[in-house]
Amino acid sequence: MPDYMFLLESRLSPEQRAVLTRVQELSAAMGFNVYLTGGTVRDLVTGASLRDLDFTVEGNPSKIARELEKGGARVLVEDDKLRHIELLFSGDVEGSISAARDDHYIRPGTRPEVRWSTIMEDLRRRDFSLNAVAISLNPASRGLLLDPTNGLSDIERAEVRALTIHAFTNQPVRLLRVLRFAARMGFKIEARTQEWFDLAVERELPATITPEDGGSELRALAREERPAVVLKAWEEHDLLEAVNPLLAKKRPGYDAITRLSNVREDLFTAGLRPRLATPMLLAILARLKDREQSSALSKAGFRSAEAQEVLGYEKIVLSAQKELTGKKTNTPLEAFRYLERLPVDQIAYIMAESGNSAALSKIRAYLNKWRPIRSALPMVVNELTALGMPPGAKFDAIVDQVFGMQLTGRGKTPEEREKMLRKLSGIKEQPKKKEKEKKTKAAEKSHAAMAMGSAAREKHAASKEESKKAGKAAPAAKTTDTKPSQGRSTGKHAAHARPGAGSATRKKSHGRK
Repeated sequence: MPDYMFLLESRLSPEQRAVLTRVQELSAAMGFNVYLTGGTVRDLVTGASLRDLDFTVEGNPSKIARELEKGGARVLVEDDKLRHIELLFSGDVEGSISAARDDHYIRPGTRPEVRWSTIMEDLRRRDFSLNAVAISLNPASRGLLLDPTNGLSDIERAEVRALTIHAFTNQPVRLLRVLRFAARMGFKIEARTQEWFDLAVERELPATITPEDGGSELRALAREERPAVVLKAWEEHDLLEAVNPLLAKKRPGYDAITRLSNVREDLFTAGLRPRLATPMLLAILARLKDREQSSALSKAGFRSAEAQEVLGYEKIVLSAQKELTGKKTNTPLEAFRYLERLPVDQIAYIMAESGNSAALSKIRAYLNKWRPIRSALPMVVNELTALGMPPGAKFDAIVDQVFGMQLTGRGKTPEEREKMLRKLSGIKEQPKKKEKEKKTKAAEKSHAAMAMGSAAREKHAASKEESKKAGKAAPAAKTTDTKPSQGRSTGKHAAHARPGAGSATRKKSHGRK
């Protein structure tokens, strides 16, 4: 069995991993069993990006939500009846916590009776098999995959399969949802599910979709990465009117949606992951007038504060753009600091809808030049530390100044940065003793070599002089040697003559005899 927990954690961002750990800790402390469910597990299996974390607990999730709020989480939507809470966790992580439940229908199409249940019953009552999967986060079964409806097989076959023949009868909004999942994931609708879908449309069930349910699908659509594909699928099946009749009549703002979708890709490339629900909702409603937009949001179940946030969004972004091009952001460093604080969704909206060249130029520089320089700033920290600068307020101020200089194109090479750091810190360059010693030793060696060469030349000259003298004295030495040789030769002759003399003497001696 694959280690789903390891696979999950390897795919989570550090912020998402921190949220997962915190929810596990709180659930264990309160005695609740907790599971990661639905879209999170589906996206994990399919390899899609994990956009949010959906938790299901066998208990009341509001207790967990209250503790999470103390840690910085923010409740976005809370449904007390269904015990479903959508949150923005700390670290800007989106997700939800729901109670495990079972929906009991007295007869198809009636409102269900909600009963709190176990995780297995909760999975079986869901809409489609690809959403009826879970991973246990409990100590005794951590990482165990729960798949009671065989959803993994459907994911492998790239099919969306409804779990019951009454799926669309019980909740007609699933007609919108099945097309949304199929369009988003590039899946086909399973054959039997397609038959049930066609039968529901034939029975005019789309007309029974409540405005609130249509509004929930509109909210979900605004969070999709490819909303245009979903909208076109709804239009093809004449289901857009179920979301909003006026939107179906005037058609969605496909041009605005395309511009914003392209900007999303640019931001992904730059390493940012924007949440574009609000600007995307405005793009979808772009062809509607202000009053019509307000009416559409109201009918979709948006509360007054939520609707006002959407309708007043453009004014807020225009104010931010004005400040971005004002005197307070003249320098690259000032512009960088401002953009660093500006929500990414507002940056995206300016990029998609603004014609202000000054603002767009600064945003492009921020994404493509300034942020990469900022990511390399630890190198400057290391270089300043190597110079002997102690940590502190002055240290941080110098790093910030160097960063500002780099934004203007200075300090590209290590040599340039060292000069800048020395000048700002007042740390002067130490004399290079080793090089002086090397030069001294080299000079000494050179003098020694010259001295040795001079001595060798003198010695050679003296040797030559002696050789000359020896050459002149050589004949005399030969004469001296000849005389003794002659003397020796005479001696030899004498020695040869003596026998004769001796012989004469013997003759005389014989004569006396």
